[in-house]
Amino acid sequence: MSATDVKDLAGEPSASDIRLVIAASSAGTVFEWYDFFIYGTLASIIGKTFFPSDNATLQVLLVWAGFAVGFGFRPLGAILFGYLGDKLGRKYTFLVTVTLMGVATAGVGMIPSAASIGLFAPAIVIFLRVLQGLALGGEYGGAAIYVAEHAPGGRRGYYTSFIQASVVGGFVLSLIVVLSSKALMTQEFWLAWGWRVPFLLSIALLAVSLWMRLKLSESPVFQTMKEQGELAGNPFVESFTYPGNKKRIFVALFGISAGITVIWYTAMFTGLGFLKSAMHLDDTYAEIVVGLGAGIGMAFYILFGALSDRIGRKKPMVFGYIATLLLLFPTFWLLGAAANPELAANAARNPVVVSGADCHYSPFASEQDSNCGKLLGDLAASGVTYSVREASVFAMTVGGSAVDLSVFPWDRKSAARSEALQTELAKHGYDFAKVKPSLGRTIAVIAALLGLMALSGATYGPTAAILSEMFPPRIRYSSMSIPYHIGTGYFGGFLPLISSYIVARTGDPYAGLWYTWVIVLVGLLVAVWGLKPGLPTDFQDD
Repeated sequence: MSATDVKDLAGEPSASDIRLVIAASSAGTVFEWYDFFIYGTLASIIGKTFFPSDNATLQVLLVWAGFAVGFGFRPLGAILFGYLGDKLGRKYTFLVTVTLMGVATAGVGMIPSAASIGLFAPAIVIFLRVLQGLALGGEYGGAAIYVAEHAPGGRRGYYTSFIQASVVGGFVLSLIVVLSSKALMTQEFWLAWGWRVPFLLSIALLAVSLWMRLKLSESPVFQTMKEQGELAGNPFVESFTYPGNKKRIFVALFGISAGITVIWYTAMFTGLGFLKSAMHLDDTYAEIVVGLGAGIGMAFYILFGALSDRIGRKKPMVFGYIATLLLLFPTFWLLGAAANPELAANAARNPVVVSGADCHYSPFASEQDSNCGKLLGDLAASGVTYSVREASVFAMTVGGSAVDLSVFPWDRKSAARSEALQTELAKHGYDFAKVKPSLGRTIAVIAALLGLMALSGATYGPTAAILSEMFPPRIRYSSMSIPYHIGTGYFGGFLPLISSYIVARTGDPYAGLWYTWVIVLVGLLVAVWGLKPGLPTDFQDD
């Protein structure tokens, strides 16, 4: 039986049914991604609590490594829950995933600090991140397919775009909860214990999500396949043996999932980290403006999802990729210039140059082998742009003026060295105080963030529709979830870690964007080659 026949037998759901499907699926997706993103939103506190290190850069990298672990297990979750979704049904599978996510996230808020239980603390955090990754591996495919299989073909892009926007909604909700919690607590209480509240709140969000999703019925497409005896025997195996599916999986992985995810994570996580660290913006201010940009920018996902119903899925995605390649660096340059123009101007007037023999910095070392490496580490931790030159004598100049490095406390902890370094750099105009831009520059920052959201919306908005339409219904959950979560889990999930590493090694706060640029280029080439042009078609039949 063809996919079209299955859909016709299932019948069209009513308008009220569609509204309930979208509301329940989107709300659950918001809550689940909130659970996943809250870790990244509170990265600095998590680093100090569970991954303490004298090397500030290493501490940041350990946090992002923990973040990446969750993404690394998403493909395994996609295989496991994709199998269950194609065998047992869409509804009950994503009830399991949202429960697992809620319990694992609340658990992070209950772990004692590393100061209390030592290495058990980061070990438990990593274990819970693994559970979160498994849960998320089954969540997205279930929600997206559930909505797609209820939606009429001519509006599938519009209806499923709410699932795409809900991913952003989870990020925005994580910022709202963090900012609200901080506003209701003293700074001392927030740092000591209050930061755990956003994690513990997952229990309440889980209850709401389960209540909404229990009201749903099974997908009509899956129900009809079950009644007709059309279910796959082994969805995982069939995903790689079904005629033509290997090419579809390749295109879904490299032409869609990898590219769209690095754009989205660069827009939000790289943007937030860039404003907080490299641009020295006040943390709360940065979280507010990024939250505003993301909240307003959610409209782009729905806009481009609906547009894909009228002009096809391929055109918005290819346009978004090309625009990203052209505008990614200029947009971040605008973001930096608007956020802290004095910092950028002073860095241009007084460039920092470090010279030495075999002078290199290892971000993953707890302590550097040489004083030159220590200096580069302190510069990276301070968010200072620098360049390195090979020379026989260890030296540093700021704006062409030599700095007396002999007075630096090389044998003391990095905090003391960083303080001495920042004191010296302050003599040359460097200001390490957290700043809050004026209203005009705030508007410019939000405009730059909206530009990044538009790039993400063009590529991410039509994604659920195009992935659902690519694969036959009997193996749709598995075939869609596996490449999506490999692409998003590895190419996207490791983006903060890899880009932070590149920045730390080069001393250039913009250098990490090259990772995004290269992945997007690959995505563009594969999408142009592998995606079908023309108006949307119904579900894949062969």
